[in-house]
Amino acid sequence: MALLEVSNLEIAVATGGQLLPVVRGVSFEVKANETFGIVGESGCGKSLTSLAIMGLLEGSQVRITGGSIHFDGRELTALSAEDRRAIMGAQMAMIFQEPMTSLNPVYRIGDQIVETLRQHRDMSRRQARDRAVELLDLVRIPEPGRRIDSFPHQMSGGQRQRVMIAMAMACDPKLLIADEPTTALDVTVQKEVLDLMADLQSRMGTAIVLISHDLGVIAETCDKVAVMYRGKIAESAATGELFSNMCHPYTRGLLNSIPVVDRDVEWLEAIPGRVPTIDEVLSGCAFHPRCAMAEARCESEDPDKRDVATGHTIRCHFAEVGSA
Repeated sequence: MALLEVSNLEIAVATGGQLLPVVRGVSFEVKANETFGIVGESGCGKSLTSLAIMGLLEGSQVRITGGSIHFDGRELTALSAEDRRAIMGAQMAMIFQEPMTSLNPVYRIGDQIVETLRQHRDMSRRQARDRAVELLDLVRIPEPGRRIDSFPHQMSGGQRQRVMIAMAMACDPKLLIADEPTTALDVTVQKEVLDLMADLQSRMGTAIVLISHDLGVIAETCDKVAVMYRGKIAESAATGELFSNMCHPYTRGLLNSIPVVDRDVEWLEAIPGRVPTIDEVLSGCAFHPRCAMAEARCESEDPDKRDVATGHTIRCHFAEVGSA
């Protein structure tokens, strides 16, 4: 049984007296102790999907307009704000993309972890502080008993990201959403952070939704992958199946744009054009203006989701793409 089940999720932005869709019919499942990757260019709806799951769209111009989000047997979209807050942090947590803007700069990191613990656990301040030191040690912060009194600006980027992980894992959540957790980190620290997340998952059995631009990171860490383009899932499969049989032209374009270290090339391959903005009206397949395979049908008909193998789905008109 899936721990998290997102079904036909629709998200729109209210602007100029109208609702502009930004996430369109997104569906996926994540089981306990499983890592699910979401990949795609900026503006494809990855982060908005994660914020909707966490219930962090409330009070903004962005809102859920359709679909359902089931978590551990409960329909999240039907819960009151109070009930959602009780789940957030305790049963599901999120690591945000930039820790320096997510951590409060005027509070010591220990106080921020203690606040999370006392919000969701029956702990005294002393007990919560002791637990915070344990968590900092768990995420491999050196001298945790001393660094607990540091402010965010006194720590490196990698250490701040570890603090975010410690805060997210403080209450042993069943689901962890990591939105670009290695952005702006050098390769060595990036690997340390990913290894740390995998280690914590193996200890606690936490399900992880990992959002990334980096197909290499996705290939190394995820059990299943969804490739998003302009608010829809263009392709989805188990990780091994996806990388051995990439079917959608967009997925192939993302892979081909990665530099190959053992081969000299004058120019890197790139997907032409850009992701359309939310106010651009496009008929047919949203990817057709950038697709080398596009034909007249692609400009007028939006492809339905279809299976190309067991558990492997795409949104593309061309049956032959599955054979390449």
